[in-house]
Amino acid sequence: MDFELTGEQRLIIDVARDFTEKELFPYEEEVERSGRVRPELVDRIRSRAIAAGIYAANMPEEYGGAGLDPLTLALVERELGAASYALQYIVARPSNILQACRDEQIDRYLLPTVRGDRVECLAMSEPDAGSDLRGMRCSAVRDGDGYLINGTKHFISHADLADYVILFAATGEEPGPRGPRKMITAFLVDMGTPGFEVRPGYRAVSNRGYHNFVLQFDDCRVPASAVLGEEHQGFQVANEWLGSTRLQVAAVCLGRARRAIDMATRWAAERTQFGRQIGKFQGVSFKLADMQTRYEAAELLTLRAAWKDGQGAMTDTDAAMAKVYASEMCQFVTDEAIQIFGGMGLMDELPLERLWRDTRVDRIWDGTSEIQRHIISRAMLRPLGG
Repeated sequence: MDFELTGEQRLIIDVARDFTEKELFPYEEEVERSGRVRPELVDRIRSRAIAAGIYAANMPEEYGGAGLDPLTLALVERELGAASYALQYIVARPSNILQACRDEQIDRYLLPTVRGDRVECLAMSEPDAGSDLRGMRCSAVRDGDGYLINGTKHFISHADLADYVILFAATGEEPGPRGPRKMITAFLVDMGTPGFEVRPGYRAVSNRGYHNFVLQFDDCRVPASAVLGEEHQGFQVANEWLGSTRLQVAAVCLGRARRAIDMATRWAAERTQFGRQIGKFQGVSFKLADMQTRYEAAELLTLRAAWKDGQGAMTDTDAAMAKVYASEMCQFVTDEAIQIFGGMGLMDELPLERLWRDTRVDRIWDGTSEIQRHIISRAMLRPLGG
C-alpha cells in the first residue's frame, strides 16, 4: 500500500476540512441547544455541499455523484466526522444500496437522491430484531400484483428528512441448518403511502438534532415495482454495501477523535498547574501518547480497508476490524480528553462532552462491537473447522 496521498486527494481533503470548519462548526451549538436543524439550514448546507462538489461523493459519476474511490471517500468522511452528526449527515452520502435500483427506479429514486432533490432513510431494525435481522417480523406478503406490508421498524434515523424509505421485510421462509429462516426482500416505499405512518422515536443522548423514528405499516400496499433488487434477496442487496457503511462509521470516528486530541494537546501545552504546563506531567503526557498511538492504529486499519475496497479486495473482516477498533478508540480518546481538561471537559461550553456522548452509539449501530468481533473470529476459525 502506498501511503503517499495524491495532489488531488490533498485538495479534496482541504475542501472537506474548509467546508466543515466554515459551514458546520458555526451551527453546532445551535443544534445542541435546540435539538433540531432548521429547514433553511438544511437547505443551505445541502446547496453549499453540492456547490463544493462533496455532496453524494460516494455515488458514481454516471449517476451524477463525485465518484470518489473508497480511500478518498474515507478521507472526506474523516474531515466531516469532526462536526456534529446532525449537520455532517446533510452532506449526504446516499445509501450505496440505491445502486441496486433498476429501470424506472433509477429516475424516481436514485438520480433525484444523488442530485439532492430527494432523501432516503434505511429501515432494518425492529423492537425484536436488532442484530438478529433474520428475526424481523415486519412482513411483505404477495397480494395480486403487489405486496401488503405489516409490522414496525424503530431506531430509523432522519425519517423526518426523508422522502422515502428503503425497507427490509420478511417475504417467506427457507430451510436452514438450525431450522426455517426468514427470507428478506428490500422495498422502496414513499412517505405518505396509505398504511404507512411515521411516529416520533426515542430521545437519545447521542447526536442531538439527528432524530430517530418509529415506522408503522398496517396493510400498506406497494406495487411489485417497489422491490429493490430481487425478491427474497434482501440480504444480498444489503451485504454488498454494508461494508462501506462500517467504513463510514470508522472514518467519522477518526475525525471526532482527531478533534478531541487536538483540543487536549493544546490544553496540555497552555494550562499550568503547580507552576508547570500540565503536559509536562507524566500523568497527562502519557495519556496524550496513548491517544495518539491508538488514533494512528485506527487510521491505518480504516484507510487500509478503504484502499482494499478500492481494489475489490476488502473482506468483511477488514471492515469489521476498522469499525470495532476505530469506534472503541474514539470512546477512549474522548474520555481521556475530558480527563485532561478536568471539570471543564464536562461543561457544554466545550464540544468535548458532546464528542464523548455522540461516539457512544458508534459501538452499536451498523453492527455492534460484539457482532464485529464475531465476524473477525469466525473468519479465523472457519479454515480450521471451527
